[in-house]
Amino acid sequence: MKTLIKNIKEIIGLSNNQKSYIKKGKKLKLIESIKDGWILIEDNIIVDYGSMDNWNGVEDWNNLEIIDAENGIVLPTWCDSHTHIVYAGSRENEFVDRINGLSYEEIAERGGGILNSAKLLSKTDEKTIYQQSANRVEKVIKYGTGALEIKSGYGLNIKDEIKMLQIIQELKNNFPIQIKSTFLGAHAVPKNLTKEQYISNIINDMLPEINKQKLADYIDVFCDKGFFNPEETERILEAGKKYGLQPKIHANELDYSGGIQIGVKMNALTVDHLEFTSNKEIEILKKSSTIPTLLPGTAFFLGLKYPPARKIVDSGLPIALATDFNPGSCPTGNMSLIMTLACVNMKLTPTEVINAATINGAYAMGLENSLGEIKKGKIANLIITKDIKSINYIPYSMGENNINKVIINGKIYYDSETNY
Repeated sequence: MKTLIKNIKEIIGLSNNQKSYIKKGKKLKLIESIKDGWILIEDNIIVDYGSMDNWNGVEDWNNLEIIDAENGIVLPTWCDSHTHIVYAGSRENEFVDRINGLSYEEIAERGGGILNSAKLLSKTDEKTIYQQSANRVEKVIKYGTGALEIKSGYGLNIKDEIKMLQIIQELKNNFPIQIKSTFLGAHAVPKNLTKEQYISNIINDMLPEINKQKLADYIDVFCDKGFFNPEETERILEAGKKYGLQPKIHANELDYSGGIQIGVKMNALTVDHLEFTSNKEIEILKKSSTIPTLLPGTAFFLGLKYPPARKIVDSGLPIALATDFNPGSCPTGNMSLIMTLACVNMKLTPTEVINAATINGAYAMGLENSLGEIKKGKIANLIITKDIKSINYIPYSMGENNINKVIINGKIYYDSETNY
């Protein structure tokens, strides 16, 4: 049976283009919409849409399952292209340490940070980690997220990195949303090894086993001050590419690390963070197909300077927007809150952040052909908001969940009235 969504105040994020295009520069401010609309779904696919003025009995209402939007706005679900959702426990003690004046680097030197999460993960059984992670995935879907990229990187040895990637695979199997898996073994260096020894482990031990079990879609490296330099990053990414893993890079979060340059050289799908980005790096990105992914939640939570988003966009580049959901530097998966931070602290407009979190976020996960827009032939992963005045209200209403229903694969996954 087909499903009709009716009583839609406005449909946002439409596309009639034959091909899906990433939104760059000035086009990031453009978003197609229809007021007083309807959307027709068959199985899990959007098959038609329009305004009530041109309904003209497109279908017999008696043969349709009806979803009432109740004068809400309908838009594509968020595509969160950078998370670390699989982890054990929490790190609120470090939150207090930062309030008391310790820096990110000082906390790491005392065994906190990534190494703290690695220690917690190693001593926690797989079932417990899965349940904690599944609870987080459930929560972010209710916040409107319909696609996720999840990274490993809290294992730092072959046993625990494999454990993380297997949990991500289990989440893929048990949740209806699209989930992409990224191997981030090069997230930090464990204390019992030299950096060279650990890089050797990643290349010679971890990658062959990950390839054997088919556990990853992408490979990532934390290319930054105090972590991995560009030469080390290139070695690791080259090794991953031999197994068909496309690169992504944590770049320039803490300093001008050369991460952007090596990302472009290695044809990385994305370079993420970019708190330190000069005109030179912007020009390099403009000559590439690598997508800048900005994570304002991390800059906010750690008290870092923000990426120069306005300069990046005004140069004609695209951006994706993601949460970086993780226990140490951004413990939230609430994309609408991330949008608020992007608007307030990076001076992006509501339309720009919605495009960055939908179609551009889909591109940042290689999912642009199936998600990110309301388009005939794409998967019906949709948000129905409560009765709000406009899409501007989503980032304006800081931290509020304005979602009435979340539709995944054409079916209601979450309804705020019933909380299922």
